[in-house]
Amino acid sequence: MPKIKTHKATAKRFQIKKSKKGITILKRADGQDHFNARQTGKKKRNKRSDNTVSIANKQTILHAIPHR
Repeated sequence: MPKIKTHKATAKRFQIKKSKKGITILKRADGQDHFNARQTGKKKRNKRSDNTVSIANKQTILHAIPHR
């Protein structure tokens, strides 16, 4: 039987945290690279924080990163 391989692009974009409540997956906010000068300060501050992934996408990401 072949090895189970990690999807490297997914592993770089998402961070898996384990706690007593269960597994949470964190992702950085979108659109931080450029064109930020035209945005408000509130929007720029919110982009600096991590967001949790929805439950619908959680199983897909966990399947792509088997060795967590």
